[in-house]
Amino acid sequence: MSQVIIPRSMANKILSQAQTNADVEICGLIGGRRGQLAALYPVTNIAGDPAHIFEMDPAKQIDAMRHMRESGEELAAIYHSHPTSPAIPSQIDIRQAAYPDALYLIVSLNTEGVLEMRGFRIVDRSVSEVELVVAD
Repeated sequence: MSQVIIPRSMANKILSQAQTNADVEICGLIGGRRGQLAALYPVTNIAGDPAHIFEMDPAKQIDAMRHMRESGEELAAIYHSHPTSPAIPSQIDIRQAAYPDALYLIVSLNTEGVLEMRGFRIVDRSVSEVELVVAD
């Protein structure tokens, strides 16, 4: 299992976004520089059933990718939440995974008292977990 360091402030923002929007799957992108997670880009979920699936607003996703490019970042991670299921990729998540170099972060609100965030690599529908280390 490989390891990825996620800045505590970034993890807190993702978890807060998930808690604030607990009835829907939140989603967004993370830009990186030199292998480090650098900037968070929340994107609106426009799915028809946002409680069970996420679909990023194409215009907001393009804006985020443009901002990354202009800031010298690359797409490092894609994140979303699961309001009522575990923090593991669903079959839909696996089928829709189109960026083999990106880390996929999933937050679960389906826990008692704590939020769970886990990371995965999804390549050719093969899923492998990545250890997340939250650091200051």
